[in-house]
Amino acid sequence: MARNEEKAQSMLNRFITLKNEEKKKPKERRPFLASECRDLAEADKWRQQIMREIGRKVADIQNEGLGEHRLRDLNDEINKLIREKWHWERRIVELGGPNYTKHAAKMTNLEGDIVDVPNPGGRGPGYRYFGAAKKLPGVRELFEKPPELRKRRSRYDIFKRIDASYYGYRDDEDGILEKLEGPAETKMRSAALEDWMKMENIKKEAKMAVKSGEVASAAPILFEEEEDIVEEERREKEKENKKEQEFIVHVPLPDEKEIERMVVEKKKMELLSKYMSENLLEEQKEAKDMLNIQQ
Repeated sequence: MARNEEKAQSMLNRFITLKNEEKKKPKERRPFLASECRDLAEADKWRQQIMREIGRKVADIQNEGLGEHRLRDLNDEINKLIREKWHWERRIVELGGPNYTKHAAKMTNLEGDIVDVPNPGGRGPGYRYFGAAKKLPGVRELFEKPPELRKRRSRYDIFKRIDASYYGYRDDEDGILEKLEGPAETKMRSAALEDWMKMENIKKEAKMAVKSGEVASAAPILFEEEEDIVEEERREKEKENKKEQEFIVHVPLPDEKEIERMVVEKKKMELLSKYMSENLLEEQKEAKDMLNIQQ
């Protein structure tokens, strides 16, 4: 029995294959420019063809054992096909078809989070990385988030958060401070009132004793602490009166004779200056007259 290769090379088999190829239609090539296509169905067909090619290449790029160069070439080819697909989708919209770009897939990092596609040119879908190409050296750093630097707050930011509560103007609004200060305030008021009443009673008794002539009997009414306070106040007033009465001279003052002498000297200087000015004016006039005579 002949082998399969020998059967394929036989004259009859070659004749049959040639006849079958003649019956087939010539293979259509995808237009180089999407703008050359005028039919919406054909544009959709070419888009589907590009999608199948992208799917095959994306499946191939998942293999990490292909090597760095092969992975980079595959990633470049996929991005080229994606750009071509974008042109066909734009052409489909121009021909009145659906807008496929609205539901385009997003690019994700190694953890599966959606990231922005680097697109420095601002046109087209941008450059993407697929499969094992995301783990290549220099690409992994693109997907890593930079550490957040803790910004130091400026003086403006610090003062921006300061309000009335910072200065204690709203301490009374919560009601806690009022509950704590209420009893203490009543105690202080009652104590101050008692002291004032005692002092008023002492003053009244002292006045009555002065009027009746019993000054000595009013002395025991004062307490020792109050007597000390009164004595201290009296001493302070005496010191202040002494300071006002005393006048310390730090500069020697001239007597009447020296003042008269200074006044006489001042008048002499004024007379001398006046006499000198008159002499100067006369000399200037004489000089002018001599010049006029010479001329």
